[in-house]
Amino acid sequence: MNPSQPRSDLKKIYQAAIKRVDPYAMVQSRVTLDKNSLHIRLDDQKIRLSLDKFEQIYVLGAGKATAPMARAMEEILGPKLYGGLISVKKGHTDTLNKIEIIEAGHPVPDENSALAARQIIDIAAKGNETTLFINLISGGGSALLACPGECRGASITLADKQKTTELLLACGAGINEINMVRKQLSGIKGGKLARHMYPATSVNLILSDVVGDNLSAIASGPTAPDVTTVAQALGIVKKYGLSSRLPARVTNMLETGARQKTAKDHISNDSIFSKVHNILLGNNLSALNAARQKAESLGYNTLVLSSRITGEAREIARVFSGMARDIALGNLPPQRPACVLAGGETTVTIKGNGKGGRNQEMALSFLQELDADPAGIENIFFLSGATDGNDGPTDAAGAFASQAVLEAGKQAGLDISEYLGRNDSYTYFDAAGQLFKPGPTNTNVCDLQILIINSV
Repeated sequence: MNPSQPRSDLKKIYQAAIKRVDPYAMVQSRVTLDKNSLHIRLDDQKIRLSLDKFEQIYVLGAGKATAPMARAMEEILGPKLYGGLISVKKGHTDTLNKIEIIEAGHPVPDENSALAARQIIDIAAKGNETTLFINLISGGGSALLACPGECRGASITLADKQKTTELLLACGAGINEINMVRKQLSGIKGGKLARHMYPATSVNLILSDVVGDNLSAIASGPTAPDVTTVAQALGIVKKYGLSSRLPARVTNMLETGARQKTAKDHISNDSIFSKVHNILLGNNLSALNAARQKAESLGYNTLVLSSRITGEAREIARVFSGMARDIALGNLPPQRPACVLAGGETTVTIKGNGKGGRNQEMALSFLQELDADPAGIENIFFLSGATDGNDGPTDAAGAFASQAVLEAGKQAGLDISEYLGRNDSYTYFDAAGQLFKPGPTNTNVCDLQILIINSV
């Protein structure tokens, strides 16, 4: 096998996964308009919604994958669409005619995030029983819709939300934990958008970037019932030692909410949700299945581990490294040439001031493991990449790890431990020329890990 082929195959497998969860194609293939009925076809169900009673149809939404979803809905609805507004990450845009686009900050919200939230709430509040809202929701929506909340006299500012987001992202909290706190501080998340839309009807097309596909966690669940509590949010804050570091107004708001027991505002039997239809269009498992099919077509004996990988990126890298070495040495299946696939969303506890993301951190940790025990590493090739094309606050989706990458780093005089110590994986791989930069994919279904073990 040509030494360059595994790297090429890693890219092909990643690209096949991304193609399967292309937001435009998913909406076009699953949503159709027949006369005056909207049909949504899923793998296990069919949904039909008569449009006869609706005088106005709006498309709203937020997320990294929302722009191509909106383009598909414009084409499907045609003249029936009255208008709409979506909030997307800067650069994740598309060409739309009736639906306005606001480009906002991610992963930390900015002024445009707040502007988008206010305008979407204003549109939602105008709805009545003859209004249909089609909401397009995908990963990233939490940062792209920022509506600082209030709780019986306690309130916070956008700056408070920004600081809180930065602390939550840096402490190693999982996305479900982060969103649990976000929902308690927001005027639009945690089912509150559904409140603003009531008594209108809403159909919410959702692309999952959350392990386990919990609808109340994806984009912090603007249209899903929230059964989490303020007490749980405070528990997350204490778990990661953030109590004394959060803005005082944030702590005050959470503590006020806990005292006044406002946490159960969005229980699942609330009448507003009788007019809400939440529909999961795609997830990480969809991408993994496409990756498996592509790997098999390339001649690899393929194993899909899980779509629910979580934990510290460095620890997961050790698991992949050990597995790779066992397969390379012929100790465990699948037989070589082998491809092992996994997906999910890991975390990084930030202790330095470097540049990178969880996928780059995982790849660099994997590289460190290869360096520590070189047995069989000439046949091991690894790629960890974000499905949205941006790993953390960088322009790379992730990075490659192999013997060739290790040698390139050594030739450049790079010390892996030093770069890991300051969470500076981007700088390491940039210097070694091993960053993976597919560009914004306009989709988002967590991360992908692709491991190839050759038989040569």
